[in-house]
Amino acid sequence: MTDPDRQQPTARVRPAPAAKAPSRALIAALVAATLAGCQAIELTPPVTLDPAQGSEANIASLTSVVEANPGSPEAYNVRGTAYGRAGRNREALADFTKAIELNPKFYQAYANRALIHRQMGEAVLAAEDYTRALKINPQYDVAYIGRGAVYYQANREKEALVDYQRAIRLGSTNPRAYNARGLIHQNQGRHSQAIEDFSTAISLSPDAPEPYNGRGVSYLARGADQKALDDFNKALQLDDRNAEAWANQALVYEQRGDKRRAFRSYARANALDPGYVPAREGMRRTRG
Repeated sequence: MTDPDRQQPTARVRPAPAAKAPSRALIAALVAATLAGCQAIELTPPVTLDPAQGSEANIASLTSVVEANPGSPEAYNVRGTAYGRAGRNREALADFTKAIELNPKFYQAYANRALIHRQMGEAVLAAEDYTRALKINPQYDVAYIGRGAVYYQANREKEALVDYQRAIRLGSTNPRAYNARGLIHQNQGRHSQAIEDFSTAISLSPDAPEPYNGRGVSYLARGADQKALDDFNKALQLDDRNAEAWANQALVYEQRGDKRRAFRSYARANALDPGYVPAREGMRRTRG
């Protein structure tokens, strides 16, 4: 959940006395640092693809279909998703654009093209394509969720929240909507609502580590350290390369005064992401 575009706090926190657990003020500052590093995560991509779809053999087969049906927007859209799965973004953009030229009302192709723009860091173009998709089909929750992510990553939380709310009101069962809305509630200090949203995301996608980590942060902010630790441990069970979850687990140990275990977990987080400030600062506080 670490977003390199978001500035980490520059103020250094005074370390706790060697014989004592961190103060409440320190815990609050560390939770704030964790929140500052969060972004709307992707539990599932807007375009669901079979892992084999990006293979050369499959693309060759789809190219044969396109050549046999040059007037079919659906053929270009399907091949575009395969190109996107293979990381061939320029070819994917060309196919989605062709699909749109053939059918200007093809809202799914707009959303697919928006995803490619997002992957290429072209946020403005992505937002424009999601908006076009929604003008054609205002009930298309995928586009609200995708545009919400674009807004969130641009620090436009108010607009992002509106889009996630719309997707949820439409009855979306996509866990990304709930997880992302939970992050916004969390960032704004509404931890009870955040916990509810993370719990819903977990019920919809129990094997995704991100909502466990997010819910753990809100539990920790509310002083429920055992629930927080359980969630961080579950996140790490699902993904042991999650630097933020390691640092969050360390924070619970540090709060309990177990500096040895805290240092090990901070060190693991730092090894995975040397640029993650809470891990580096945690190691400094708990070293020795």
